[in-house]
Amino acid sequence: MKHNGRDSKLYIWGRMVFRFRRAIAAVWLILFLALLPLAFKLPALLQHNGFTSESSPSQIAITKLEEGLDLSSAILDIVIVSNNGDNLTTGTAQRRLMDELAPFASSSYVRSMYWNLATHDAGENHIVSAKVYLDMEASEALAQYETIRSAIPDIPGADVYVTGSTAVFADMNEAIKSDIIRAELIGIPAALIILLLVFRNVTAALLPLIVGVTSVIVTMGALYFPALVDGTISNFLPNVVTMLGLAVGIDYALLVVSRFREEIDRGADPAHAVGIVCATAGKAVIFSGTAVLIGFVAMGFIDLPIFRSFSIGGITVVLVSVLAANTLLLGLLGMLGRRIHALPVLPARKRGAGASSGLWNTIAGFVMARPVSVSIAVILVLLGAMLPLKNLSLTIPDAEVLPPAYESRYGQELLMQAYNSRELGPIMIAVELPAPYDDPSSIELLKTYMDEVRQLPDARRVESYLSIGRGSMDEVMRLLAQADIREQLEQYRVVRGNMAIVAVVPEHGELHPSTTELVEALRGIEMDGLSTYVTGNPAYKYDIIQTISRDSLAVLVFVFLATYIILCVAFRSILLPLKASLMNVLSLGAGLGVVAWVFQEGVGAEWLGVTYTGSLFALLPILIFCVVFGISMDYEVMLLSRIMESYERTGDNDRSTIEGLENTGGLITGAALILSVVVGAFLFTDNEVMKAIGLGLTAAVLLDATLIRILLVPAFMKLLGRANWWSPGWMFASRKRAKSSLGPSMPDQDSRDLDRKT
Repeated sequence: MKHNGRDSKLYIWGRMVFRFRRAIAAVWLILFLALLPLAFKLPALLQHNGFTSESSPSQIAITKLEEGLDLSSAILDIVIVSNNGDNLTTGTAQRRLMDELAPFASSSYVRSMYWNLATHDAGENHIVSAKVYLDMEASEALAQYETIRSAIPDIPGADVYVTGSTAVFADMNEAIKSDIIRAELIGIPAALIILLLVFRNVTAALLPLIVGVTSVIVTMGALYFPALVDGTISNFLPNVVTMLGLAVGIDYALLVVSRFREEIDRGADPAHAVGIVCATAGKAVIFSGTAVLIGFVAMGFIDLPIFRSFSIGGITVVLVSVLAANTLLLGLLGMLGRRIHALPVLPARKRGAGASSGLWNTIAGFVMARPVSVSIAVILVLLGAMLPLKNLSLTIPDAEVLPPAYESRYGQELLMQAYNSRELGPIMIAVELPAPYDDPSSIELLKTYMDEVRQLPDARRVESYLSIGRGSMDEVMRLLAQADIREQLEQYRVVRGNMAIVAVVPEHGELHPSTTELVEALRGIEMDGLSTYVTGNPAYKYDIIQTISRDSLAVLVFVFLATYIILCVAFRSILLPLKASLMNVLSLGAGLGVVAWVFQEGVGAEWLGVTYTGSLFALLPILIFCVVFGISMDYEVMLLSRIMESYERTGDNDRSTIEGLENTGGLITGAALILSVVVGAFLFTDNEVMKAIGLGLTAAVLLDATLIRILLVPAFMKLLGRANWWSPGWMFASRKRAKSSLGPSMPDQDSRDLDRKT
């Protein structure tokens, strides 16, 4: 396709947008105003963290326990700390504390409440906790959390903290809402400053912000409707939409506005300029958006709601951003015309023949004069950034996603300080018995099962309702014959009917290899007459990591193949897409390495205000891969599109590479800086997951826009020479015939006319 041919479909589309520019702007304004209220309501609808798949073995077990034992999934831990260091584990102290909590325990919110049965660590008797099962669904508990929290009384002489899954999720929801506002207050002004430096006038600088903000609001408003009917959409969705909507929306608009200014400066009239921009920058935006979409489509392959939520949000916001760039923005540019340079804040740069001998020409010349040494140096730097990945440790955080300033996070740390951590989160087994739990056949069968479990390596303790007999089945039968004992057991939700819980305390931590092997071994035990379902924190976290590991291969294969095919079609080359994928892997690995340096190794963690945990959130590698791969490809398309335009005109690989870098070096740098400040603003939020994503994207994008696009790409273009553009004769035959009929260095008439005016 001729880059400014009047007969191209995108050129015709651009002219049509120019013709109806006011109507198109009006439609977008109406859409923006209509969806604005819904966009603000969306975060309140999202109460699910997105980490749990309904089909996972651990979730199936939880459902069995909820149905069989009337367990509630809405759980709180009330942590009480003596102000004077008094022992709170004595009977007298615990009766006094329970009297203080009695009004809350007897309220309509509470199904059951009892003291934590885990073993106290030495010297921590001044801290106790009560486990609370709320008498409502988890979503209802989250919606009413502030009321529930206010009903928990203060206790004289002690501090009271509330944690547990419901409290953590409630704090996460609050953090997410405040994070969006904080990130926007930092990111948008910073992006405006960079845009003013790039465009040097207010008019052009405001347009990308208008597109970015519009894309976010329209997307958030549109997603309100699926959120109404799908309760599994993750509460991380608004953060992701805001982060990516501003980033790609501003980036795409930056590309379009830059090209429009270039065409206007060449002397084109506004209608023709809009058509040319749509046929060139608009086409690049479409290909870039498609490349970014690939990663988000691939996220949907992983059977976890958080990935499906990211997929839905990413696909929607990218589609809206691409549509806005090729309709709303083109219409606004058409309305502005030559006033695109209005309201200058800095002196305009001098234009003319000497401009090409600037910084980017010098860099390109330096790189292409020594491509081998530059390539080796850059690759070594990127590999150095990846060093922590060789010892990568993955985990699933709980309250650790929040900073210690949040009550639920601090309360969780107190729990871990006071109690044996393995007993706080044991492996839980839902056991369906062949008869009621007090029937001798059920007792004998469960005892046999527990004896087999005790033989497994790394099973430190195995407990159930049979533990009341201290190993004597006669004692168990005697005690179960007493109604008050049965009532107490059922009150603690350890048995009911033919359902019982078996708790297995592992020898090691939740995600230690020995513990995951224990989970697998427990799931492998089969016994006639018993049905067992394994859950608890170790199994729950193991299932999440297994789901990610199982589905990741499909994600990687799809992303690489789909990206290769799209770039192959876009650039009509076999080698360029392979080179682009290699470059993206380098930037991705380096970006993930930076995250590992900070979050796993603790390098700069305090300076960046993040919590050093010694491991990475297991979702991060695949999340960062899907997002960074697409955004990196965005910059690749920007650069290679201009190189290809020049190559089709001149047939000179070296000259085309230099011209491509001259034309896009500043643009890519500006786009990367804007994306970095928008995404990097999430480093100043309260959610550790979003901090890690923000750091990973920022590092990867900056490395990609500097070391890779400015240094490594020109070096490889030089090394490969004309082979960059090779493809088998049978591929793109019609395009090759059209190109050869014109000659490699013959520009079309429009281009020659514009060159004369320049």
